[in-house]
Amino acid sequence: MEFGIFILMQQRGYHQTSAEVLRSAVEQTVTADQAGFDTAWYAEHHFSNYGLCPSPLMMIAHMAALTKRIRLGSAVCVLPMYHPARLLAEAGFCDSISNGRLEFGVGSGYQKFEFDRFGVNIEEAPEIFHEFLEVIQLGLKEKGFFYEGKHIQLPLTSISMRSVQKPMPPIWLATGHPDTQARAIREGHNLFVTALLSGKEKLQQMRDSLSAIAAKEGRDIDDTKVGLLRCAFASDNADEVTSYLENARYQRRISEALKFRRAQSDDGFMVKEEESPNDLTLDQMRANLPVGSVDQVVERMVQEIRILRPKHVAIQTQMGDFDHKTMLKQIELWGSRIIPAIRKELGDSMPAASVAAE
Repeated sequence: MEFGIFILMQQRGYHQTSAEVLRSAVEQTVTADQAGFDTAWYAEHHFSNYGLCPSPLMMIAHMAALTKRIRLGSAVCVLPMYHPARLLAEAGFCDSISNGRLEFGVGSGYQKFEFDRFGVNIEEAPEIFHEFLEVIQLGLKEKGFFYEGKHIQLPLTSISMRSVQKPMPPIWLATGHPDTQARAIREGHNLFVTALLSGKEKLQQMRDSLSAIAAKEGRDIDDTKVGLLRCAFASDNADEVTSYLENARYQRRISEALKFRRAQSDDGFMVKEEESPNDLTLDQMRANLPVGSVDQVVERMVQEIRILRPKHVAIQTQMGDFDHKTMLKQIELWGSRIIPAIRKELGDSMPAASVAAE
């Protein structure tokens, strides 16, 4: 059972600078490395305060020099916004500079706000994604390759910077679309899924859906590495838990505003927080999510893992303007107490997370 942290790098207001947000992300990654987490994940977003990391691979290259053992992942690189040949070279660079620690997550994107500014038609994004994914796999596996598609044509091409991991770094597809999930299962890729702020019923629905999709492909879903992105926070301090939940709801409100094209902004950058038709109360969120005391979080996480049976759980750490020092302590707490307790309850044979001594 693997555990990761997921860093969105949000800027909730101008009381935070972009440099401060970046420094917090760096410090949280270093702390997670020392605490024994398996992976640190970085999102990609552009042109708004929802997420400040414009290039997960740049972040990975930077963190490769500041960490010792933690794996470093893109969650995700939005394929339609790239030229796949350049992305291949940059992925090879990251895998080499990190000595084979790259987890290569890709997706099709969902924010029209971003696509418009890259000159990409979001209606074509799924089609572009699937075509570019073919190119990515060819370029990672083959020394020389060519491709003739609708959206890209490549003559005989060789990528100069090759990945260390053979035949290629693990590819993760972050998607809720059944067809793309089926492709991940069929081609042997890993899957990233999220229940957002919903509870155990949603996790059961996801498990049932993934099992059915795998069965149609003649596979067992347990043969696919599934990662779950989850909001979770352990503290006996009620104010800290409330702040975490409030920031989680803030993140969801901004995400929905951008996804459903109802985002409002006075300056074209800082998206206003407005109530969403899908809002949950903080009490509903407390009931749905692994939050509360250490024992409560461990018990709830074990229940959720037994329902969905993922092989990886990534905890969201940097949301909104949640207090950075408190989050560093939270990461340490997961490493010293929560992760070992979860693994013990699951009978996990993997070594318990501990502060790295290297």
